Amino acid sequence: MEGTGIESLDVALVWGGAITVLSGVGFVLWRALQGALRLAGRVEQFMDDWAGAPDRLGVPGSPGVMERVAGIEDRLTAVEHEMYPNSGASLRDAVDLANHRLALLCPDLPDEDKAGAPDPPPMSASS
Repeated sequence: MEGTGIESLDVALVWGGAITVLSGVGFVLWRALQGALRLAGRVEQFMDDWAGAPDRLGVPGSPGVMERVAGIEDRLTAVEHEMYPNSGASLRDAVDLANHRLALLCPDLPDEDKAGAPDPPPMSASS
């Protein structure tokens, strides 16, 4: 590479180029470090949420994900208990009892009688 012929100008250009390159590399490293620190902070927040946090002075603790899932499973077990006939105290048992009582009050017509049964009278607005 040929110089400009002025030695002090050549030295200034070389140092200027070196400073520019080093500044660029330093800036890229700084931005990478900032991104890595931000990512590490987010990972730390995620891990705190996952594991939960104990009670501190003036700050209530928060349950971790596994504790929350256990609570959801307990609630789901209680809902499932209501969906199947069991001890007579479930919602399903109450619905079955209501249907049985309704069937006693309003028996269905046999299938052959339904075909020949007249339609019920229309409801009038005055009644």
